[in-house]
Amino acid sequence: MILYNVTVKVDQSAEKDWLDYMRKHVPDVIGTGCFTGYRMCRLLEQPEGDDPTYTIQYECESKAILNVYLEKYAPALREEVNQLFKDRFVAFRTVMEVL
Repeated sequence: MILYNVTVKVDQSAEKDWLDYMRKHVPDVIGTGCFTGYRMCRLLEQPEGDDPTYTIQYECESKAILNVYLEKYAPALREEVNQLFKDRFVAFRTVMEVL
């Protein structure tokens, strides 16, 4: 199994709106049919005053299916969040194999 991990640091002023948006966005990602499940987490231990950080881990059967998502669906989904939360978040993505 492959985990597609998205780590996001959200400006505190946008956190509530971002979380509300994610309640729509995550089902849209799952709705592509490329993922079998997900887990969303919030980092608990951060330096005082740091903006909140979240991870969303999407479960995928194979790297080939993940590549379909990245090529066919990810650009439009990323563009939507970029337009809504421009300059109020930073995200990076990692791909991991479950052992």
